[in-house]
Amino acid sequence: MASVPSLASTLQQQLADALTAALPDAGTADPLLRRSDRADFQANGILALAKKLKGNPRELASQVTAALPAGGLIKEIEVSGPGFLNITLTDRAIVETLAARAADGDRLGVPLKSSAGTTVVDYAQPNVAKEMHVGHLRSAVIGDAVVQILEFTGENVVRRHHIGDWGTQFGMLIQYLLEHPDELKHEGDQADGEAAMSSLNRVYKASRVLFDSDEEFKARSRDRVVALQAGEPETLAHWQRFVDESKIYFYSVFDKLDMVIDDPDIVGESGYNDMLEETCRILEETGVAVRSEGALCVFFDDVKGPDGNPVPLIVKKTNGGYGYAATDLSAIRDRVQGLKADTLVYVVDARQSLHFKMVFETARRAGWLNDDVKAHQLAFGTVLGKDGKPFKTREGVTVRLEDLLDEAVERATAVVREKAEKVGLSEDEIVENGRYVGVGAVKYADLSTSAVRDYKFDLDQMVSLNGDTSVYLQYAYARIRSILRKAGDAKPAAHPELELAPAERALGLHLDQFGGVLEEVAEGYEPHKLAAYLYQLASHLTTFYDQCQVLSDENPAEVVENRLFLVELTARTLHQGMKLLGIRTPERL
Repeated sequence: MASVPSLASTLQQQLADALTAALPDAGTADPLLRRSDRADFQANGILALAKKLKGNPRELASQVTAALPAGGLIKEIEVSGPGFLNITLTDRAIVETLAARAADGDRLGVPLKSSAGTTVVDYAQPNVAKEMHVGHLRSAVIGDAVVQILEFTGENVVRRHHIGDWGTQFGMLIQYLLEHPDELKHEGDQADGEAAMSSLNRVYKASRVLFDSDEEFKARSRDRVVALQAGEPETLAHWQRFVDESKIYFYSVFDKLDMVIDDPDIVGESGYNDMLEETCRILEETGVAVRSEGALCVFFDDVKGPDGNPVPLIVKKTNGGYGYAATDLSAIRDRVQGLKADTLVYVVDARQSLHFKMVFETARRAGWLNDDVKAHQLAFGTVLGKDGKPFKTREGVTVRLEDLLDEAVERATAVVREKAEKVGLSEDEIVENGRYVGVGAVKYADLSTSAVRDYKFDLDQMVSLNGDTSVYLQYAYARIRSILRKAGDAKPAAHPELELAPAERALGLHLDQFGGVLEEVAEGYEPHKLAAYLYQLASHLTTFYDQCQVLSDENPAEVVENRLFLVELTARTLHQGMKLLGIRTPERL
């Protein structure tokens, strides 16, 4: 495994060295290098230096140009305007760099972090005994992509699924189950997700009706909450049944999402019960939290209600019960002190931003977060319907996640079936590809939007073969695989000696940016930037196809081999990039 410096980073270093050599009085200077439509790159840093040195920027630019090494990387350099440098690279440098990437297997020359830390990513947080709905989609999809990307860059990632598995409603559910012990049984030997959710729904609805209509049952349910919190064995055993039953259902939904959730990574609210009292004691003894009207609270100068009065973070309620804050703060303690994490990432709805702002600030005051240990809420917006309002059914009910995924797969399968005969797909391949295209369409629509923004859920657009969709990228990949199968004896091979056509150069330069994009995406937890890069890559590929025929008897063998090399590396980059977003790329489509 060998990391390959990008063309941009190599050029950046050469320019920085030339600046230092030509202008020793300038100190350390940034060339301010960027891609350009006038050349391959443009360097704008000399303008600022000229002001600092009180010199003529064009003259300084000429001095820097003279200090650059001849040959190798730079083909042409032009001083433009008031001292800009327009730089064109050699075709040889482009192809040789891409060849080094191609030789590095699945990593494609992308370097591992030199000093990896430990990041806990908190995502995919469903609630026990409740159906998953469209509101659970974004946390799962965004979180899974962030985990994959961070791991690929070399970060040590700990997954955490903070499921809702504790609270007063379990007193009602457990009491009902004790009085109706057969309600969670399924027909048949194997309990699938649908059967598990059906049982859970039945128990929840029946227990709620009884709770609202029978005062004696309500009293018994409240007593059962006390027994649950006290750890009474029979009560805990029945609570565990609800958790286990819910996991069967969760796993079935995550399987439809083509996501792997491992049991050890599920540490719900209940996992921090033993820490709650100590967390509150530490906060009170250190003065971070104070008593207010019988409750243990943390106050903030910049958080006030409509009446102008401070709005506190309530850690412990007046009645002695613990709020979400106590659990979240205990989780931070556990992740920092137990898991030795130096970064905590919470993939949570933007509507909870104030809560997490107060929780993080409280943790900082307590010393659990500091300059070396940071927490970040990766806040996400709402999934909207075509009407621009929160996505609901015609009856005004929140859409079930399973129903949404089933419809996406159904639509995608119809699209795949239309082209199946031309490609020669079997019925099994149609069904499999329909699933990959449908689930990929849902994920990509989510991930191609900046997380904090709302987005409209439009299945017709999502499964379209045109535009910025996962299907467009999947077809680009499948088209390359088809070309490689048709190539016969011709094999992909890099030929640095060849002159590249404009479309070949554009494709090659974009391929070389993969590692830099991943570094930026990982740094800012911004998977939409990877989606944008992959869409641009597929667009460059389309232009390349239009202008450069790959398999042609009229082309010399080395041109065919070099173009096969370019498209194969494009396919590998598309495959790896889509994999990091959690999306499959079928070989034939």
